[in-house]
Amino acid sequence: MEILKVKNLNFKYPLADSQAISNINFSVNSGEFITVCGATGSGKSTLLRLLKREIAPVGEVSGEIFFDSVSVSKLTAEKSASGIGFVMQNPEHQIVTDTVWHELAFGLENLNLPQNVMAGRIAETASYFGIEEWYDKKVSELSGGQKQLLCLAAVMVMNPEIIILDEPTAQLDPIAASEFIGTLKKINRELSLTVILSEHRLEDAITVCDKLLVLENGSVKAFDAPQKIVGELDERLLRGMPAAVRLFHAVDGRGKCPLDIRDGRHFIETNFGNRITALPKTEYACSEKPAMCFKDVYFRYDRNYPDVLRGLSFTVYENEIFCILGGNGSGKTTALSVASNIVKPYSGTVEIFEKKLKEYKNQSLYRNCLTVLPQDVQTVFMRNTVREELEGAESEAEMLPLDLEKLMDKHPYDLSGGEQQLVALAKVLAAKPKLLLLDEPTKGIDADSKYQLTDILRRLKSDGMTIVIVTHDTEFACDCADRCAMFFRGEIVSADTPREFFSGNNFYTTAISRMTRGVYRDAVSIADAVELCRLNKAVE
Repeated sequence: MEILKVKNLNFKYPLADSQAISNINFSVNSGEFITVCGATGSGKSTLLRLLKREIAPVGEVSGEIFFDSVSVSKLTAEKSASGIGFVMQNPEHQIVTDTVWHELAFGLENLNLPQNVMAGRIAETASYFGIEEWYDKKVSELSGGQKQLLCLAAVMVMNPEIIILDEPTAQLDPIAASEFIGTLKKINRELSLTVILSEHRLEDAITVCDKLLVLENGSVKAFDAPQKIVGELDERLLRGMPAAVRLFHAVDGRGKCPLDIRDGRHFIETNFGNRITALPKTEYACSEKPAMCFKDVYFRYDRNYPDVLRGLSFTVYENEIFCILGGNGSGKTTALSVASNIVKPYSGTVEIFEKKLKEYKNQSLYRNCLTVLPQDVQTVFMRNTVREELEGAESEAEMLPLDLEKLMDKHPYDLSGGEQQLVALAKVLAAKPKLLLLDEPTKGIDADSKYQLTDILRRLKSDGMTIVIVTHDTEFACDCADRCAMFFRGEIVSADTPREFFSGNNFYTTAISRMTRGVYRDAVSIADAVELCRLNKAVE
């Protein structure tokens, strides 16, 4: 039974020269799980927001959207608010109250439901999502993963018929992201709830969906079962597919394309030998000059709160790319705030280029020395158009994978999450720093843009820049870093080259590492796996 129908939908933002989405047609049956994917700026967020009347963007709209055979423009306020649920990319932009219980109650209060009905729904929802233990907590005390789960629960308590999610795992660590997708699969299968999920991280999402909706330049490129689509994608879109799909295509696989790690391993074991189990090791030699050094640093946000950084000690050397990984709430972002002198530790020292932070006077730390791209890139924007934001940063913007002409007259807040990320990066690069701190720079950008970003960071390194990156993206870290480090409970507990680091981890590792483990040793990237497969095919 059809629950959602989109017919000849077009949309153009104010002052834009071209349409953000063009001639979109598709329908969704009740109980289906649809995953939406496509390049940064392909129209995913615009399309999803148009499906939810209350948050639809302002602009020129034509075409029709039907929900339960009724145009969304003609739905009653109650049906529109409760029947179609929406979860945003950033939970901070969706949470409106200060406590967990009140967040769960907020939507029901606006529906003016009786007290006993609200109490029953809230209790049932809190139990289902396993959030009873933090029911009375302040929202500020929750981790990123808990906040996103709370947003999902606050939508689900209203008993929606369809739930729309716009890149909800973008700010989650790999484990929390996998668990969140697992929760969506659970509610889809157990409650027969219709789910429409936009994602760049397809490793988990593609295996649970019934259909894949691929957008390209604002139009529908494909809409069908994943198995039918993955063999027809061009190179750019193929880069966003799960590791098993990319490996299959890279080695010219035949037959049924694997979609997940289990089937990918079976494909390798069936088609390739393992006489050659590992690639030759390469040694990494870093500079002897420190660019950033933490020495026994302790920090807490309030004297009544526990320490966030607990004796943090590590060194990043000049002209290296250093990636920090770890769970939400482990202290990674706080460490960057301390390094950039935004917050000050109560014990320990931080040195930037062998000079203590307190010795940088009159903002000299930020003049051709250090700059930071924060996790919330909207805090970087201060002007009304992208053109104004990029004044003085034109050459930096041209380096990035952006269609600048299409964006110049837009307000920065009207850009997609990935476009905001790249425009903000161009702006901070204009400061010409020697040390660049990046907090989740791949958040919201597509796989092809990440590939190009990796190349840009390597070029910046070759020009002498030192780069420290906090990221949840294990594959990105594997491809671009000289060294990777694991952050846990306010400390760095391990650091090594990507091959040694990821091959030694079971959970914070790449899909290729999990797929090839037991067949090959120390294969952590697509390139590693492709080379080993080809070597073993040749020796058979």
